[in-house]
Amino acid sequence: MNRLLLALLLFLAPVGSAFAVNPDEVLADPALEARARAISAELRCMVCQNQSIDDSNAELAKDLRVLIRERLANGDSDKAVIDYVVSRYGEFVLLKPRFETKTLILWGMPATLLLVGAITLVIASRRRGTQPKGTPLSEDEKEKLKKLLQP
Repeated sequence: MNRLLLALLLFLAPVGSAFAVNPDEVLADPALEARARAISAELRCMVCQNQSIDDSNAELAKDLRVLIRERLANGDSDKAVIDYVVSRYGEFVLLKPRFETKTLILWGMPATLLLVGAITLVIASRRRGTQPKGTPLSEDEKEKLKKLLQP
């Protein structure tokens, strides 16, 4: 039974992404189709937003896949196709944003937050060491404590 379940899972694993690209979208030239799949894997579905257009079943994703294939069939380069889609939908359509001056904050924010957190921890640990530990007990308090601790 376990072997049958494992075989079924292995068989169905690649099917999840295969459902998105319809057979009528596939190009006859395998090299162009591979380029189209690579480009569509880099672009975000504007409806689903956490999927590439290659994996999405949304109508907009289908339209974008068709557009990519049309532009590739007309002789556009991969960069030209991506630039065209970005010019129409903005940088948000890229699953991995480009490293440019306008995206510097996006790329630099994780390192900046890590640095700020480390500095905060260092300052907090130094302050903790310099604070007074409290006032010492008086003789009367020591006697009361001794009586409470004796069995």
